[in-house]
Amino acid sequence: MHDAATPLANQLLIALPALADPNFARSVTLICQHDDEGAMGVVVNRPSEYTLGEVLRQMNLASHNPRLDDQVVLAGGPVHPERGFVLHDDARAWESTLEVADGLYLTTSRDILEAMAVGEGPANAVMALGCAGWGAGQLEYELGENSWLTAPADAELLFALPLERRWQAAGQRIGVDMTRLTDYSGHA
Repeated sequence: MHDAATPLANQLLIALPALADPNFARSVTLICQHDDEGAMGVVVNRPSEYTLGEVLRQMNLASHNPRLDDQVVLAGGPVHPERGFVLHDDARAWESTLEVADGLYLTTSRDILEAMAVGEGPANAVMALGCAGWGAGQLEYELGENSWLTAPADAELLFALPLERRWQAAGQRIGVDMTRLTDYSGHA
């Protein structure tokens, strides 16, 4: 459900070049939940060292789909790096799912991975290990400090574009050429 208390849900946070935090430098983060208690999101342009096949095998799930097995698992952020977060477009009732927007969901339960392993998963899905989190007011403060740009999320960027193109592509969604921005912040 959507209400005025979640103004940044389904928005991309695009790290400006001056953002020096190594967890977020040149990152694109999908904000999945945002309210007065804080925000949670998943970095969507950082590869982890794992493939989905490796993660499924660690969970004793066998997949016979080479395309699925070779899919890169995202490094979703520094919070809960041991937890899997599946971003997808399937409205089925999974055990633990957050509706990010109409047609976009974040699921943390094993049942979705079981379905994916046997070829019955969502049409579009990416898995991330870990997420990003901000305490109450923290994200608003960082936006005020010009650490981030925001842009609307879309399925092409989340599911189709190569990871290395997502930072620039996210900026282009709002008419910004990220390569032309300076990597420092200053005051006139």
